[in-house]
Amino acid sequence: MSIGGQSDASDRKIYRLTPEGFKRMKERLDYLRDVKRREVADYIHEAKEAGDISESSAYEEAKNDQAMLEGEIAELEKRLGLSEVMTPDMHADTDGTVRIGMQVEVETDRGTKRMFKIVETFEADPKAGLISDQAPVGKALMGHREGDEVSVSTPGGVTTYYIVSIRPML
Repeated sequence: MSIGGQSDASDRKIYRLTPEGFKRMKERLDYLRDVKRREVADYIHEAKEAGDISESSAYEEAKNDQAMLEGEIAELEKRLGLSEVMTPDMHADTDGTVRIGMQVEVETDRGTKRMFKIVETFEADPKAGLISDQAPVGKALMGHREGDEVSVSTPGGVTTYYIVSIRPML
């Protein structure tokens, strides 16, 4: 932290995104800026044209939509500004531990094998095998190495995973 409580660049979190995740986030931002912003502005204009805006619920709703939209745009701009797209060479100096951007093959004590790809929270998609570093399984795996045994408490009970392999996602 610098003087006055302001963060300097060294305090900022850098988000590591897959190329697909970066693309999706950029497409969402472009859509919000180019399409949705215009739709909300038109809606506000129509509500103003309809009469007295001081008692207009349509106008209030439109202004609330605009505020939410601008908040999402600001958040996406911030994340994209602090993002780094993962590349294969980012893992050249890996210490062999599980971290964001790694693909982890595990085996349960019952012999079931699974593959997890560790990503930032907002890029997580469990159905696609992309799990957050903050989800129970992701959090438990973080920092471990091949051969380690990791126990995870899930809604279905405690599951023990044996880390079979760790490699870069890309």
